[in-house]
Amino acid sequence: MRGEFAKEYLHGDLRQIRETMLWKLDGLSESDVRRPMTATGTNLLGLVKHLALWESRYFGEVFGRPFPEPLPRWDDVAERGAEMWAAEHETREEITDRYRRVWRHADATITALAIDSSGHVPWWPRPDVTLFNVMVHMLTETGRHAGHADILREQIDGSTGTAPGY
Repeated sequence: MRGEFAKEYLHGDLRQIRETMLWKLDGLSESDVRRPMTATGTNLLGLVKHLALWESRYFGEVFGRPFPEPLPRWDDVAERGAEMWAAEHETREEITDRYRRVWRHADATITALAIDSSGHVPWWPRPDVTLFNVMVHMLTETGRHAGHADILREQIDGSTGTAPGY
């Protein structure tokens, strides 16, 4: 019983923070969502693209349930970090729609598996994991990037918080 409670609790928080990530783009121009706001080039649309890639991986191949669309290889050094920026030919709609498709795929994995189901993350030092480990990791990762997005959005137009009218 505790496992199901933990899974539903983490899943609910993940769903909420995903919506926050997309809300950070609402009402902004194409230029604003792509504008590099830090010395490393961090931008709002790139954060969404990054999260879509890694959530598709963590709730996909880690549990033998690959996301049905092509993904760059996780071990391709030449491609490392490329998911942090939207390419010129990628539209906001393509990136946000992909993120929503990733949600559906991840949600199906979370629903289908028990909290203690085994997975394998080959890029982690201790690669044998459970769904619980991955859910905590993705919630932490998404929350971390939502904080980045909050700061970027505040710099653009002063908006802060997790929802409109915060």
